[in-house]
Amino acid sequence: MKKTLPALILAVLAAAALPASAETVVIVNKANPATRMFSEQASQFFLGKSTMFTPVDQAEGSHIRNDFYQKVADKDAAQVKALWSKLVFTGKATPPKEYKSNADVKKAGADDPKAIGYIDKSAVDDTVKVILTLP
Repeated sequence: MKKTLPALILAVLAAAALPASAETVVIVNKANPATRMFSEQASQFFLGKSTMFTPVDQAEGSHIRNDFYQKVADKDAAQVKALWSKLVFTGKATPPKEYKSNADVKKAGADDPKAIGYIDKSAVDDTVKVILTLP
């Protein structure tokens, strides 16, 4: 029993150190007529392929941002940065404005009828509308 208790404690501590896999949701302004969207559609706005919405991004290097781009566009942070560098250099698009937190992204979405952003599902309230939930 003495040998298994330290092993059990170590296992619990190791599991607690792993980041929780929070659900990410794509949000828009409550007045936006959109009611749902597919991942492929969302990626169009965040990768500069459509200007129908104004994308608002999480901070570069944040876990939620890396997870979001992996899920909607199958791209890692370096690929997204390279894509935006090319679009900006050629004058074809302006990258999404970055915000440092879920609360800031949510506020930007609530304040701009054309905004589209993504936040942790746990941060959703009645100031914005969820149009896509990512697994």
